[in-house]
Amino acid sequence: MNKTDAKKRIESLKKWLKKWNYDYFVLDKNEVSEAARDQIKKELHELEAQFPEFITPDSPTQRVGSALSGKFGKLKHLRAKQSLMDCFDDEELEAWEERNLKLIPGETLDYVSEYKIDGLNLSVIYEKGKLHKAITRGNGIFGEDVTHSVRTIKSVPLELQEIEGLKLEDYPVIEASGEVFMSKSSFEALNAEGGQQFANPRNAAAGTVRQLDPQVAASRNLEMFFYTLNIYGDSKLPDPQSQKESLELLQSLGLRVNHHFVHHPDLSSVKKEMKQAEKIRDGLDYLIDGLVVKVNSFRHQNLLGSTAKAPRWAIAYKFPAEQSTSRVLDIEIQVGRTGALTPVAILEPTQVAGSTVGRATLHNQDEIERKDVRIGDTVIIQKAGDIIPEVVEVLKDLRTGKEMAFKMPNRCPVCGGEIERPEGEVVSRCINDDCYAMHQHQLEHFVSRKAFDIDGLGEKVIEQLIEHNLVEDAADLFTLHYEDLMQLDLFKDKKTENLLNALEQSKIIPLSRFLYAMGIRYVGEETADILANHLELKTEKIQLKKEQKKNQLSLFTKDNENSEVEVAPLKYLVKALKELNFETLSHIDGIGEKVAEAIDAWGHDPKTQKLLEKFDRVGIKLRVEASSKSNELKGKTFVITGTLPSLSRDQAKVLIKQHGGKATSSVSKKTDFVLAGSEPGSKYEKAEKLGVTIIDEKTFLGMIKVEK
Repeated sequence: MNKTDAKKRIESLKKWLKKWNYDYFVLDKNEVSEAARDQIKKELHELEAQFPEFITPDSPTQRVGSALSGKFGKLKHLRAKQSLMDCFDDEELEAWEERNLKLIPGETLDYVSEYKIDGLNLSVIYEKGKLHKAITRGNGIFGEDVTHSVRTIKSVPLELQEIEGLKLEDYPVIEASGEVFMSKSSFEALNAEGGQQFANPRNAAAGTVRQLDPQVAASRNLEMFFYTLNIYGDSKLPDPQSQKESLELLQSLGLRVNHHFVHHPDLSSVKKEMKQAEKIRDGLDYLIDGLVVKVNSFRHQNLLGSTAKAPRWAIAYKFPAEQSTSRVLDIEIQVGRTGALTPVAILEPTQVAGSTVGRATLHNQDEIERKDVRIGDTVIIQKAGDIIPEVVEVLKDLRTGKEMAFKMPNRCPVCGGEIERPEGEVVSRCINDDCYAMHQHQLEHFVSRKAFDIDGLGEKVIEQLIEHNLVEDAADLFTLHYEDLMQLDLFKDKKTENLLNALEQSKIIPLSRFLYAMGIRYVGEETADILANHLELKTEKIQLKKEQKKNQLSLFTKDNENSEVEVAPLKYLVKALKELNFETLSHIDGIGEKVAEAIDAWGHDPKTQKLLEKFDRVGIKLRVEASSKSNELKGKTFVITGTLPSLSRDQAKVLIKQHGGKATSSVSKKTDFVLAGSEPGSKYEKAEKLGVTIIDEKTFLGMIKVEK
C-alpha cells in the first residue's frame, strides 16, 4: 500500500471507530460487535506502525501515553467548584422548593433529575474541540492534573463531534464536568486479580485516576458520565437555556450523558422517579446513592444564585442511609482541635454502605443519655449522608444485664487537664492549651486540603514531629530542615525533599484559607471568606518563584507570562486584627454575635499575635485576590444580573473589587451600575424603575480598560 492509500485508509478507519464509539458510549447503540471494533483497531495499529508520519494525537490508538515521573501538578479550575446541599426525604425536598419559591415569588419551577453517580468528580477541558486537560475536583479552586489517565477512558472522546455548520477549530474553550466511575463488574474483576484490594468501586476509581502509569489506568476500564457544560469566549454553538438543553448539547458534542435523566414538571414527578430509582439501583452495573435534582431553567438558576458553599438551585436527594447492626465494645473519648470531647463508640466491625465501620460518633453526653447507649449494647448504625457513621438506636430487647452505663470523665483523658462545660452548651472541653491531642489535631487541620494543603504531612508524621519536639506550633513546620526530618523513621531522601518543597510552595496562601487554617472557633470556610473580604490589608507585589507558579497561576497561564502577584505581609494582618472589635465584627453580614465574639477573642489574644509574628518571620505571605489594581471603580457599587457573554459572576465580582469597586446582591438607589447579561430578570426591571445606569459586559470591561 502506498502512502496516499495508507493515509486515506487510516483516516477512514479513524472516522468509523470514532462513529462507533459515539454510537456505543453516547447513544447506547451497539450495531457493531466488539470483535469487529477490535479488528478495525488492530488494522489501524498496524497501518500506523507502518506509516508513523500519519499518527495524530486524536487517534483511538493514542489513548495511552507515557508514565509520569513524579507527583501530579495542580491546576486552577476555570470556574470554582461548589458542593451540593443534601436532603434525605420528601419533607426536606419540599422545604428546599419552598425556600427557592420565596426568593422568586410568582415563578413556577420545573426540574431535571439525574442519577447521583458514586464516583469521582472531574472537569475535562477541550480547546478547539480537542481534549486539553482533565482536572480532579481537589479543593474546588485547584485540582490535580490527571489528563494522562483520563485519556485512557474510552467514554471520554479525544475530540468532540462536529455540529452541523461548524468545524472543531471554530469551537471555543469548553469545560465538561462529570463523574468518573468503575462499574460493579469491572470492580469485581479487578479485586479478583489478587493484587491491591479496594473497599468499593469509588475507591478503585479514585485510585485508578491517580495512577502515575496510564497503562494501569487503561487496564481498569473506567467510565465517565457528563452533566455540566461551561463555554468560554465567543461561541457559535447552540446556547442552551436549561439543564435539559445542556444535557442534549453534551450528547451532540459526543460527550456521554447518563440516559436516566428526566425532565419533571413538578416535585411530585421527582418523588416518583426517586421511588423508581430505588427499585432498580441494585440492577445497575454502577453505584448510585440518589438523585441530583436541578431547577431546569437557567434563568431561574441565575435568579436563585448560590450560597458561599452550594448552589440554591440544585440538591442531592439521597437514598435513605444504609443501616446495619453491631455491638458496642467500648466508648472512648476523642479530643478535638478546639478541646471538644466527643464520645466515640468502638464497634464490632461491620459493613455499612459499602465500607467497613468500626467506630461511630455518639456526639455528646446528652445524646448518650437520650439514646441510652451502654457498653455491650447491640445498636443500629448508619452512615449519615453515606459518610459519617452514627448510632441510630439501641436494641434494648437484646440486653443481657451485663451492659455498662458510660459517664464523661472529669479530666481530659489525654493530658489530664481540667474539663469545662460552658452554660448552655452540650459539649465539654479540655481547657489546657498544652493538651497533646489539641496540638495534634490543630496541626492536622492546619495542613489539611482546605487550609495550607501540604502533601506529606499526615497524622503519623505530625505525631512524630511532636514526639521529637521538632514543632511546638504550626509556624515551626516552616523551620524544619533536611536533618530534622531524616532522623524520623518515616522519612527517606525523596520524601524529605518532597515535603520541604511542599512547605516552601505553600508559603504564599490566599487570606481566606490562612484564616480557615488558624482553626478559629466557629470559623469555617464560608466565614473565613467573609472575614477575608472585609479585611483591607496593605499589599505589595512580588514575583513568584518557578516552583510556586503551578499552584498560584491559572490553567492557561504560559511560562513566559507575568507571574507577579499581590500579597500582604503578616504584620498588616496583625494590625488589622488589633483594630477590629466585637461591634464591628457583629455588623458584618454573615457573622453573628457568637462568631464575632470568637474572632474578637482570637484576634486580641497575645498568643495569636505572637504566632502571626512568627509566621511573618518564616516567610508566610497572604495572597489578597480582591486588592485593588486601580481606582477606576473606587466608590462605585455594582449589581450583576443575567448571564454575561464571557465572564462568570464570580469573575466579574473579582474584577470589580480589583479595581476599587463594590459588588452587592440587591438593587437600590445607592447602586451606581447594574451589569446585565442575557435573561437579567427582576433586578434589571428594578434598575429601570429607579433610574440606575444599566451597562453590558463590553462597557464594563472598557471602564476598567480590559480588552475583551
